[in-house]
Amino acid sequence: MRAVQVSKLEGPEALEVVEIDEPVAGPDQVLIDVEAAGVVFPDLLQTRGEYQMRPELPFVLGSEVAGTVRTAPEGSGFAPGDRVAALCVVGAFAETVVAPVDQTFPLPDGVSFDVGAGLPMNYLTAEFVVATRGRLADGDTVLVHGAAGGVGIACIQFAKARGATVIAVVSTDGKAEVARAAGADHAVLVTDAEGTGFKDAVLALTDKRGVDVIVDPVGGDRFTDSLRSLARGGRLVVVGFTGGEIPTVKVNRLLLRNTEVVGAGWGEWAWNNPGYMRRQWDDLTADIAAGRLAPPISGVYPLAEAAAAVGELAERRVTGKVVIHTRE
Repeated sequence: MRAVQVSKLEGPEALEVVEIDEPVAGPDQVLIDVEAAGVVFPDLLQTRGEYQMRPELPFVLGSEVAGTVRTAPEGSGFAPGDRVAALCVVGAFAETVVAPVDQTFPLPDGVSFDVGAGLPMNYLTAEFVVATRGRLADGDTVLVHGAAGGVGIACIQFAKARGATVIAVVSTDGKAEVARAAGADHAVLVTDAEGTGFKDAVLALTDKRGVDVIVDPVGGDRFTDSLRSLARGGRLVVVGFTGGEIPTVKVNRLLLRNTEVVGAGWGEWAWNNPGYMRRQWDDLTADIAAGRLAPPISGVYPLAEAAAAVGELAERRVTGKVVIHTRE
């Protein structure tokens, strides 16, 4: 079969399309004929050896897939021909892949393979970030940083599906349109043309009350103003540091309005709780089937152009989801 292989840790430019043997499913694995694979930020990091999980070279890149089941273990709940999405961590950029049973998910009939390939990592992360760690409650207002990125869009859609008011914080007017299209009630710039920061805009939108939950995958120098944007009892959920700098917090600031800073490492939680991902997926299935949770597809590439697909993330040009078609 054809697959996209990492043989040297020199970034997406070094990716190679090679012919290798098909994988063989183990006793707790599903063998899937891949139709589409989603591109996620950890894929980019893995091409550089910068991700916490470092497979032995060479390895097939790719974390998310959607396709049809070829074989499945007895009692798994899957049968040949079933439409599925799956999270396989590595191996997704190939014509065939194996995935653990509890990381394979039934894909509703009306959901395309492209959309299905973009669901597992970002949308399970969003549920964990907003509901589990952010403790979303009825009537809450949620602020989402990095709102035009994959995790940001997923958090917007999830929060809206659960009835929240959502304020998106973005860096450009174009990204503001992406966030609004994803369902954000308001979109504000990190810093507007007059030099006003997002904190003032957020406080104006909330009549100076502030927001209940902040989703922050960015970090950097906006962290302090995020804390200042919280309502009493608000939660700032730390998801990552795409801004580069890991911020620090003066904890006395948390006393002023009884606020919290909460870590949200979905992978650490999910991989240490067997069956957790499937329970999350089952909780999201109705919203997925109804189209309330659906990544906008911003780019589609053939397998032969996987380097360009991953390169979009390296160049920070992605607004939505990039997918790779494995069968041309």
